[in-house]
Amino acid sequence: MKKILFAAILILLCGNLVAQNMIQNQYSQYGTSASGLNSNQYDRNGNPIDTTSVIDANTIPIGLHAWKIEERFGERTPVPVDTLMHGFQNTNDTGGPTGHYSFLGNLGAPRISHVFFERKDPGQFFFYDPYDFTVRKPSDVIYTNTKSPFTNLTYYKQGDGRYGEERFKAYFAVNVNKRLGFGFDIDYTYGRGKYQNQSTALFNGNLFAYYHGDQYEMHFNFINENLKVAENGGITDDRYVTNPLEMAEGERTYETYNIPTNLVDIWNNNTGYHAFLTHRYNLGFYRDVTQENDTVTKQVFVPVTSFIHSVKVDVDRRKYVSYDVSQNNDYFEHNYLGTDSLDVTRHFSIKNTVGIALREGFNKWAKAGLTAFMSFEHRSFTMTDTITGNPRQRIATAHKENVLSIGGQLIKQQGKTFHYNVTGEIAMLGEDAGQFTVEGNGDLNFRLFNDTVRLEANAYIKNLNPTFYFRHFHSKHYWWDNDLSKIMRTRIEGKLSIDHWRTQLKAGVENITNYTYLDNASVKYTAENGDVSYKNDMAVRQHSGSIQVFSATLRQDFKLGILHLDNEVTYQKTSNADVLPLPELVLYHNLYIKFALAKKVLNIEMGADLRYFTQYYAPDYAPAIGQFYLQNRDTRYKLGAYPMINGYINLHLKRTRIFVQMYNLLQRDGDKSYFYIPHYPLNPRILKIGISWNFFD
Repeated sequence: MKKILFAAILILLCGNLVAQNMIQNQYSQYGTSASGLNSNQYDRNGNPIDTTSVIDANTIPIGLHAWKIEERFGERTPVPVDTLMHGFQNTNDTGGPTGHYSFLGNLGAPRISHVFFERKDPGQFFFYDPYDFTVRKPSDVIYTNTKSPFTNLTYYKQGDGRYGEERFKAYFAVNVNKRLGFGFDIDYTYGRGKYQNQSTALFNGNLFAYYHGDQYEMHFNFINENLKVAENGGITDDRYVTNPLEMAEGERTYETYNIPTNLVDIWNNNTGYHAFLTHRYNLGFYRDVTQENDTVTKQVFVPVTSFIHSVKVDVDRRKYVSYDVSQNNDYFEHNYLGTDSLDVTRHFSIKNTVGIALREGFNKWAKAGLTAFMSFEHRSFTMTDTITGNPRQRIATAHKENVLSIGGQLIKQQGKTFHYNVTGEIAMLGEDAGQFTVEGNGDLNFRLFNDTVRLEANAYIKNLNPTFYFRHFHSKHYWWDNDLSKIMRTRIEGKLSIDHWRTQLKAGVENITNYTYLDNASVKYTAENGDVSYKNDMAVRQHSGSIQVFSATLRQDFKLGILHLDNEVTYQKTSNADVLPLPELVLYHNLYIKFALAKKVLNIEMGADLRYFTQYYAPDYAPAIGQFYLQNRDTRYKLGAYPMINGYINLHLKRTRIFVQMYNLLQRDGDKSYFYIPHYPLNPRILKIGISWNFFD
């Protein structure tokens, strides 16, 4: 890890100096540009961070701004540059910045949100879904336009070298001129694991480029990820954590790395290559515009019509490696591949989207933009199959799917008061024929008591064909071919934000018909001596009725001098806790003081935060597929009601951010111990540190 860190720093610094020498003369044409920040704040992974935070304008260099793009049409959305001190100590927490995720304990381990409205639809290659802590989509990539070469290096460290965790992130962006820029970023996570056989090694790299001309616009990115995770099946007995003295017969407690686990010599390895290009050609005219407080007239290009093309290519492979045959027979109900140690499935897809857009605002009558589009997607999945009449002989078989869809969009983004976006799409031909989505969002901004109040609403109705691996999956331990009905989802949600009051309230309801999920089908066995055990198995189920979920979240922050208290309370209710279990309350509270020293050069935050959710039948984890599923009805038990408290100090000195954090201060035992997933304890008390440098020249 140290060699990788040193090499990456050397490459970035050399690249920075070369790029600066090549283009420093070109930046004289730049003027001061606005940062274009909005209320949606993201870290480098695209994960949301505290939306109540305020970015200090002095930490953002003049001329630097960043954005993300929407995959279908390539529309830009401004995002803040990652220079925040507030919340920096939580940017490397697999549980999320406010603790919304249940996970297996180790850094970068698979995770799932226990806040239902944050869960996303499964992807076609759904093995990536539990790794959204590091895995990115094209819409998550940060593009940066910078006046001078911009480099960010971030390093996290926790625990000792033998059982510790490390993460290194590097981001570099440079402009050739004011229209053309490119860059790359690297994210390497290595969690050795405090418990046996649970190490994570997650690499994610990305190259990006863009061109912003009057008539031609382009965004390109290429993402590669390699995710290797050791699977231990959880510890053999929860009492090693809940009642350690009983397991040690009162003599001593076990060190975490000496606690036995269910599995050894098993790995999941997901590898992906993803190329994405979106570009458009604009027809329009030039209009003379006089700048505010100036008499100089400038010609500005006004687009009228755009011809849009986007293409996305995904090449994915999932390897399940298992060497211990006897262990497999003891733990799993089925062993379809016999003594084979390697189980592989592959996915390839290419999707093209073309569209034509009438742009908003080219004259006073064009109050909204209108886009029509068509897309064609080819998908191929390769899995192990058996030869008819000879179940012992197996061969890799490709399953191919094609989908032709059409759709449209009505959008209004200009102006300060009212905005909306309504998009609809329907699959006309192919595997997903009859699938459709209609999604809409809007916001209304108005003045109240000398402050701006923002009302937002979003809604959708989706009729979705379950993804391929719900319908077909052939592997070493699980094997199914299902004829599933389409899933109908309807949601409506509203949000009220009053920035001056530090208040944000949102609430919504969703109805789901034919909810499709992974169920625990483990089989009960009784030995001759009367001992009862269960062998692991899994099945895909559909709930034919309707399930309703209500969710409401209140964020309310308080400030008194240097004392701050940030609060977030989420209440949610599911109409069927057996099929879709959820905690009713999810809480986050952060009490800290914030002040500056040394003529306000050194900024300091010092405090502690609390994460808490009420008890519920938390999802179990299936190591043979790397997915979360329901607990077995016969053996299930509730988890939660554990107050996870972390103490921290944040420092911000010019271009450098540093934090020191003590994780899991309580580390208590008993029934309500630090488990978020059955049999997978979180890390015990541990010291974490992090440092981030920004280089602007």
